Amino acid sequence: MSFRIAVSGAAADAVRRTVPTLVADRVASGITAQDPALWGRAAEEESAKRLGWTEAVAISRALVPEIVALRDELRAAGVDHIVLAGMGGSSLAPEVITRTVGAELTVLDSTEPGQVRAALADRLASSALVVSSKSGSTVETDSQRRVYEQAFREAGIDPVGRIVVVTDPGSPLDESARAAGYRVFNADPNVGGRYSALTAFGLVPSGLAGVDIAEILDEAEAIELPLAIDAEENPGLILGAAIAATSPRRDKLAIVADGTHIVGFADWAEQLIAESTGKEGTGILPVVLDTAAPELSARLSDVQVVRLVADAGDDVFAGDDGEIRVSGTLGAQLLVWEYATAVAGRLLGINPFDQPDVESAKIAARGLLDARPEPAPAAFVADGIEVRGTPEVIGAASDLASAIEVLLEELPADGYLSVQAYVDRVAHPELAELRDLLAARAGRPVTFGWGPRFLHSTGQFHKGGPAVGVFLQLTQRPADDLAIPERPFTFGELIAAQASGDASVLADHGRPVLTLTLTDPAAQLAGLRDAIG
Repeated sequence: MSFRIAVSGAAADAVRRTVPTLVADRVASGITAQDPALWGRAAEEESAKRLGWTEAVAISRALVPEIVALRDELRAAGVDHIVLAGMGGSSLAPEVITRTVGAELTVLDSTEPGQVRAALADRLASSALVVSSKSGSTVETDSQRRVYEQAFREAGIDPVGRIVVVTDPGSPLDESARAAGYRVFNADPNVGGRYSALTAFGLVPSGLAGVDIAEILDEAEAIELPLAIDAEENPGLILGAAIAATSPRRDKLAIVADGTHIVGFADWAEQLIAESTGKEGTGILPVVLDTAAPELSARLSDVQVVRLVADAGDDVFAGDDGEIRVSGTLGAQLLVWEYATAVAGRLLGINPFDQPDVESAKIAARGLLDARPEPAPAAFVADGIEVRGTPEVIGAASDLASAIEVLLEELPADGYLSVQAYVDRVAHPELAELRDLLAARAGRPVTFGWGPRFLHSTGQFHKGGPAVGVFLQLTQRPADDLAIPERPFTFGELIAAQASGDASVLADHGRPVLTLTLTDPAAQLAGLRDAIG
């Protein structure tokens, strides 16, 4: 089989108790038939226009020859470097697809000026830019498109031959791109961004980068029938029950790559699950871990571990460690996890297709860009690091170490710490090492997200999920800012507004926030390590 799953402990109990009911209620065939009533009356209107992903394999087949032809056309013109401007689901699916098969794709999912500048400086003469935005109004991708258009023109290159657009039909981007003469691929408008891996959003950048996208669709097609059948062996029902129906609910899902050939899958699954389930005060919090993460040895009672392994075996009920093990081809994994997340939404009693709290941070950022207030003064500066935060954190802090200590003291017994790094992730990947240090210190699950891309995924959970999170923002004062053509703000001002806007929304929701603004991330990492202890 192209997908295998094994469950034990509380997860196995959840499967045995819940899957027969899901089968009797014909949930699997209902999802496949795009029945919007499965998630309740309140979710019906949104669900009715968000279930197109169940037929993405069939619909996307027609795109394959078009994408391959464009790839060949670009390569014949000497264009062999693909850059993707996209956020959330628009970038995470192509990232995992290309990394898994070893195809080169530069993913530009940041507004940090250094990261944008580095992408522009990388083989511009042989580059093409894929601009992916479902709504067509995403500020990050609009800004990236503008700066690439300018760079192409300044290099004597016609942007019309170098920019490819993926968007919903009739979006503002669809209309402006066609008017400009760009090549446009329309995606199915009945698919939400986080469920779009097997649509044009996942396939266009991946195919242009050299991936055999027909094979990805073949892999997904091989699991379609098992997912559609109302049977206790259905892998989507089993996985959905295992992650959402444990009793008491283990609402932190530790996702560990442990032998799988798929690279970066946990990051894609994180945005799918967090944005789909984190609302109305409930949800499943995905926590991306490596095999040596402190959370795994802590055996926390509210953490369910799922391991992505090479072979989960033939027996569904296997093992005695309480973990979930899954294996399979990439295409199959993508589709199974989408089904499982939809099933989890039904079990949680929420709508897995909306994101009611994502817009609040965008509104706050836009307000800051319009008003341009002076930055709030730092509570204090320690070793060149500016320290700000909500009153309950800053009021009792006198230095960097005590600020971190006070933030961790705000963690409830069932809480989590979210580290949000609005920093150049290409230049400073070492900042992610702080996650394990903080997890060991806190004794609780710790998530790590690069800003602003997490705002389009896990940001929903932070505001809409259980109110048990505390938040550590790491921001970077740019050494060299970058203008956005025909916009009254720069990339540096944009990312600063995104960080400040999200911090203000979190504070309005009563979440403790500590913001550390770095002037030299590489040099200040040692001081951060010491402060964590």
